[in-house]
Amino acid sequence: MKTNKPVIIWLLSGCALLFIMVVVGGITRLTNSGLSMTDWHLVTDTFPPLSEEKWVDAFEEYKKFPEYQKINIHNDFTLDDYKFIYFWEWFHRFIGRIIGLVFIIPFGYFLIKKKLDTSTIKKCIILLFMGGFQGFLGWFMVKSGLIDNPDVSHFRLALHLTFAFITFAYTLWVALDLIYPAKNNVILPLRKLARIAMVVLIIQIIYGGFVAGLNAGLIHNHWPLMSEGKLIHETVWMEQPTLFKNLTEGKSGVQFIHRTLAYVVVGLMILLYFRSKKYSLSTNQIKGLNTLVIFVFIQFLLGIFTLLLHVPLWLGLVHQVMAFFLLSAMTFTLHRFSK
Repeated sequence: MKTNKPVIIWLLSGCALLFIMVVVGGITRLTNSGLSMTDWHLVTDTFPPLSEEKWVDAFEEYKKFPEYQKINIHNDFTLDDYKFIYFWEWFHRFIGRIIGLVFIIPFGYFLIKKKLDTSTIKKCIILLFMGGFQGFLGWFMVKSGLIDNPDVSHFRLALHLTFAFITFAYTLWVALDLIYPAKNNVILPLRKLARIAMVVLIIQIIYGGFVAGLNAGLIHNHWPLMSEGKLIHETVWMEQPTLFKNLTEGKSGVQFIHRTLAYVVVGLMILLYFRSKKYSLSTNQIKGLNTLVIFVFIQFLLGIFTLLLHVPLWLGLVHQVMAFFLLSAMTFTLHRFSK
């Protein structure tokens, strides 16, 4: 590990920046700032407008698009309001640029200095492509809200969000490979169960993106039952013409899946915890499981309160941040049961 320490620090720094990126992305979404920048240039919009004249020009350009014409034109939306939403979208993109530089420059240095073995080089090239694709997904998402509908596609939002989580998890995995080069005695039943838990957690994150994109947390603000004391409210089946569309595009259906999957996620992680008691585990495996169980209960409670309180900005953000911590614990635990 000593010889790999600079590489490990570099990868964990990337994880930290990805975490910040997702937090700022959450703020951008919750403040409805994501459509404030109506074009994308790699260099020329690195910094926000630097004069009042440039701000007025940017604001006039924003007025040409659906979010202003259909929503904000009716809200006494001023230049100062525009500057506020512009800042969060600009900051989100700026961090993306920083992540690119933090990855590419040290990667080139480590290659020249031959600090990376062949396996790590291959993994880092995958990370390079993942980072570039994530940038594309961001613009692909924003573009969907600049045509007719003054909101981004919830499918594209979920794809952008989930891929950020996956990129973070893979970066952490590569770092863990270097932190723990010695092989574990793999416990196959626990590894299989941990993999299932990871897949279900990612599906839950996807549905979290659907809920955010559709503002589906602003209805059925009751727990444990939905509105009118019903386990499954009839609107789950009524909003869209088909069952599939109801469960992927209907607000009630999407919320129903998200709140139901929460029980499945908790159940799988508790099952993993108790199944592990039959085996002799390493210290890190025990730490991973304990952290996983604590985090999943915290996240479950945050989800309940976020729903009951009608998604206040700060709580919606904390819920998203905790999802990041939960994925980190899941990644660490799966890694310790896999290698």
